[in-house]
Amino acid sequence: MLVFLSFTSQSSRAQGRLEDYQRSETLKNRLKDKVYNAPALVNWSASSQWAWYSVQTVRGKEFMAVNPTNKTRQAAFDHAQLAQKLSEATNKKTTPYALPFGTFTYSKDDKEIEFSAEGFVWNYGLTSNTLRKKEPVRSEERRYWGAGANDQNDKPVFSPDSTRTAYIKNYNVYVRFEKTKKETQLSFDGSEGDYYSGYVQWSPDSKKLISFKVRPNQKHLIYFVRSSPEDQLQPKLESREYLKPGDALPVRRPQLFLVDEQKQLPVDDALFNHQYGLSRSEWRKDSRAFTFEYNQRGHQVYRVLEINAATGTVRAVIEEQSKTFIDYSGKRYRYDATDGKEIIWASERDGWNHLYLYDGLTGKVKKQITKGEWVVRNVVNVDEEKRSITFAASGMNPQQDPYFVQYYRINFDGTGLTALTSENANHTAYFSPDKKYFVDTYSRVDMPQLTTLLSATDGSVLMELEKADISEWQKAGWKAPEVFTAKGRDGKTDIWGIIVRPTNFDPTKKYPVIENIYAGPHSSFTPKSFMTYNRSMFELAELGFIVVQLDGMGTSNRSKAFHDVCWQNLKDAGFPDRMLWMQEAAKKYPSLDLSRVGIYGTSAGGQSSTGGLLFYPDFYKVGVSSCGCHDNRMDKIWWNEQWMGYPIGPHYADCSNVTHAEKLQGKLLLILGEVDDNVDPASTMQLVNALIKANKDFDFLMVPNMAHSTGGEYGERKRRDFFVRHLLGIEPPAWTMPITVNEGTK
Repeated sequence: MLVFLSFTSQSSRAQGRLEDYQRSETLKNRLKDKVYNAPALVNWSASSQWAWYSVQTVRGKEFMAVNPTNKTRQAAFDHAQLAQKLSEATNKKTTPYALPFGTFTYSKDDKEIEFSAEGFVWNYGLTSNTLRKKEPVRSEERRYWGAGANDQNDKPVFSPDSTRTAYIKNYNVYVRFEKTKKETQLSFDGSEGDYYSGYVQWSPDSKKLISFKVRPNQKHLIYFVRSSPEDQLQPKLESREYLKPGDALPVRRPQLFLVDEQKQLPVDDALFNHQYGLSRSEWRKDSRAFTFEYNQRGHQVYRVLEINAATGTVRAVIEEQSKTFIDYSGKRYRYDATDGKEIIWASERDGWNHLYLYDGLTGKVKKQITKGEWVVRNVVNVDEEKRSITFAASGMNPQQDPYFVQYYRINFDGTGLTALTSENANHTAYFSPDKKYFVDTYSRVDMPQLTTLLSATDGSVLMELEKADISEWQKAGWKAPEVFTAKGRDGKTDIWGIIVRPTNFDPTKKYPVIENIYAGPHSSFTPKSFMTYNRSMFELAELGFIVVQLDGMGTSNRSKAFHDVCWQNLKDAGFPDRMLWMQEAAKKYPSLDLSRVGIYGTSAGGQSSTGGLLFYPDFYKVGVSSCGCHDNRMDKIWWNEQWMGYPIGPHYADCSNVTHAEKLQGKLLLILGEVDDNVDPASTMQLVNALIKANKDFDFLMVPNMAHSTGGEYGERKRRDFFVRHLLGIEPPAWTMPITVNEGTK
């Protein structure tokens, strides 16, 4: 270790100094809000007459509106007039290009816009220039993501013909005839521990009812002590509902009632009796049947089920099976055409995520609609009349980055594939409600954004709307990231990533390498678009590092085999691919010093950044982990059972950082939010406990009042100092960067 420190001190004397910190802070300020003419989001009016967006310009924030029919682009409203009206109405000075709202909606006739500002909802006439204050802005209580659904309600549900009302009473289903007010009890076996759900659904013909009979599970609570509440001196004890892998789940069984006959038909649960969850049921328009989706515990069987409304007979219309996992949370897509007589369904059964056309009456595949070694990313629109599908995909063009999203149209029978976008960049399309037009924003990490209006029929460009201006970034000396590819562990699959260098990069010098890791299997994470709002890697590099990010095997948006590497093996995190990638980069660029490699990440990235030090200590020397899910048994049920499976076997412990804590060799900083209700803080605390028991040296930062976060600006400061201290081998300068404490949250 002494030799290591001596070497790093000599090789990096011009790095990690006060002037480097100051330059990093200056770069941060010079880059922020200095990419002009690059809309972050495009919206459409309900009429499809206007597409609108806000855009940062040299003057400030401007709102633009585009009429696709007339091919015109103009200010969405008179900014000066609106600013003056707001100033007069609120007695608060408002300037035209710093209006106190970021979004608005058009009225039905497109003659007014509505927005929220200064605590109120306002209407502004676009031609009359009149401003009208409406009601106060209603504060919406945000529902905690882990809270269980409350399906015990007695809210009445009217039948479509309005002659009857269904409701729950004493845990059972009742119907009241509105004309006579006569009440009829339809079920008799409901109880507190096995009740009928209040989400009652009438058939379209008003003759049948469905409800779910629910056997609730035991709630799992996690607890927090909020040490420093804003509203009182003493700490607060808080709790959240939080199911973890292996916990019992509620059991829901669909129930069918024939109302006129006052009869309950038995429904056999053989096809859905080991459920992780059931989707809400949907009636066929002709009332012949209803469908729901069954996700089997363990996520290896997934079915679309249909129940005959006359007999209660259950049949599987579609069934998916996998030896690993079915990515229900990321790739599920279903569209029922012609009242369910045909179904468009997404599946990875041939090794790639593609669309299939099912015969909804027989359950047979009529046609594989899309096919090839590329991935359907999402479906934008299904046009039943034209029997066509508009969708997004990546990897179709072998000459482009396989993660770049492009847009296409194809017929139900797999013919007529038409590319709607093609430029060698990552595309995001915003389609008009009538699906005649779309606004396309596209860019790369090394190419600023272009925004165009296109025809959704053939992809022809109708108007060029915006071209991003990065001249201020260029004046600041910003260097574009380099896209780099290398072969993965199989020797044939390309692994894609980026290399970020400091503005004063000297190719004759050696730089420690820091990897920004997030290997969550639910997606891919290396930036593909211009990094307008993702600048922290530039700031970190400025201290004297080369910062990299890449997607190894086990992440999504490639082949099923690529994705399956994560199965019951989250500790893999693509590390064999990551190390090979960096080794290839160092062969090409000797400035990358692989004797000094650091790694950092948050949440699943927090798990992986610690895992790098535990499982690959010869490669990764320094790590910073924020809010890590260090043991998958301690984290949320849906995410961890999706990839680690069910039941909870020895593989969970094998992937845990806690059970391998004694392997720590490098330098580790753990950062934790005190009230993190995304990843149970006990996950980090149990790792701390294991490290202490193993007598390991490490650093730990708990941030009061902070939820799931990288650590906020203070955590960022500690992270940068940690890398300077242990990768550059020098003590960070004593200076105070401007920070806002506790601003980082989920």
